[in-house]
Amino acid sequence: MTTHSRIIRARRNRYLMIVMLVLIVGALTYGGYWWFYSRFWVVSHNAFVAGNLIPVEADATGIVTQVLVEESQYVNKGDLLVRLDEHRAQTALGQSRGELGQVVREIGAVYSTRQQICQKLIARSARLAQVRHDVLRLRQAVPTGSVSEQVMQNAEDQMTALEAEMREAEAELKAIEAKVEGTSKILHPDVEAAKFRFIAAYLEYSRQQIHAPVSGYVSLRKVQVGNRVQPGDPLMTLVPLEHLWVEANLRETELEQIRPGQQAEITVDLYGESHIYHGTVEGLVPGTGSVFALLPPNNAVGNFIHIVERVPVRIGLQKDEILKNPLRPGLSTVTSINVKESEQPLGASLAAVSTPEYETDIYVDELADAETQAKEIIMANLIQKNEPLESNCKSPESVTTKNSSAYR
Repeated sequence: MTTHSRIIRARRNRYLMIVMLVLIVGALTYGGYWWFYSRFWVVSHNAFVAGNLIPVEADATGIVTQVLVEESQYVNKGDLLVRLDEHRAQTALGQSRGELGQVVREIGAVYSTRQQICQKLIARSARLAQVRHDVLRLRQAVPTGSVSEQVMQNAEDQMTALEAEMREAEAELKAIEAKVEGTSKILHPDVEAAKFRFIAAYLEYSRQQIHAPVSGYVSLRKVQVGNRVQPGDPLMTLVPLEHLWVEANLRETELEQIRPGQQAEITVDLYGESHIYHGTVEGLVPGTGSVFALLPPNNAVGNFIHIVERVPVRIGLQKDEILKNPLRPGLSTVTSINVKESEQPLGASLAAVSTPEYETDIYVDELADAETQAKEIIMANLIQKNEPLESNCKSPESVTTKNSSAYR
């Protein structure tokens, strides 16, 4: 072997040694990185920003006369978004107002009729008592010849007629008391029914103006001026951007060490890898994505293919980081979950409904306002104060059940 060949072989061996050393160092470095760091992280590229999408729907029937917001605008809770034509609802409200007043007056007339019948019954009772006394006196006078039989017969006939009139008045009183007994003019069932019909018309009228249930950004505006909307028709969507989270779809083989409470680092394509969001695993969705699909798979048909399923994992984001660098629902992310610590049980959940978009109070005063107006209408049409049922109005048994044979 020549000197040149030995030099080439030595150089080749040296290069091979360098390559082997580089490979060994790389393998040891990767092994150390995996052992001390990477094995404690689960990374998913199938993760997206999610948030609450608040639908704004019509709750009344009407024609849209004005749209006051446009997409990408920010609105506060209670701001007016859409106005409907109020003429029909206003007409129905006026009609229900008149019906309520009419019912109140009719019930007042029933109470007055009862008082009239009660006084009629008292008067007839007094007349019947007088005739009965006359009959007793005439019967005592007939044997002596002081009074003729004709006078006596006339008095008895008059007593019989008065007893029949008493029974008629008592029947009328019973019929009236069946309508008013145990209640009052204000709380009468007919008045209550008319009152709630007025309240329903008032709510229909007030819902002609559609307000924002929560604060957020307007998106997916579908409503246009001139549209005729019905209850339940979607008008637009409000997106609160102060409360967002990441939905990471992890393979079922990666869930063994995932637990609520673990910390996560998220990078969003919008800002690149230089900006890292910090989050916390709040819980695991109780089912894979295929279970909640529109057409879930039916593995019992015989064409089963084993596929590694994915389970959504909810990761909450920090509000201050979101406000500093705003995000949008649907953005793609790379999510890394630190599985080194897992104190929480697998079935635990740290998700909460403490943010403002989980509750709205824009409708809380409508019912109280409607009841206040209904009360004003009732009091305005209440001619007299509500009188209690008269205790001196004799019951049917108090007069007619007496033994009339004592006067015959």
